[in-house]
Amino acid sequence: QVQLVESGGGLVQAGGSLRLSCAASGRTFSNYAMGWFRQAPGKEREFVAGTRWSGSSIYDADYADSVKGRFTISRDNAKNMVYLRMTSLKPEDTAVYYCAADPERLSLLSGHWGQGTQVTVSS
Repeated sequence: QVQLVESGGGLVQAGGSLRLSCAASGRTFSNYAMGWFRQAPGKEREFVAGTRWSGSSIYDADYADSVKGRFTISRDNAKNMVYLRMTSLKPEDTAVYYCAADPERLSLLSGHWGQGTQVTVSS
């Protein structure tokens, strides 16, 4: 059974950094799209960053405009891990962050989700 477990959330001041981790288990994810979504109170869940195999051992990365240049997604297929390095954090980054996996393309309809980890950025 596929399981995704996030960790690394917490409280940080504006301008600070955090690194989120997602541990995946239950199958091999090297050919899966994996990434991160977030949901702030009263708002819909939104895409943050994703990484997808594009062939020849190359993985493409994609980011929401709101986090480009500040967040970096990476993966370690040998460990079945996905990471999200977040820098220059802003109060508007406050949300529950969810790890997601999909055999094709990440979307809100993706079948595999973690339980979420809270990120709170104070001003």
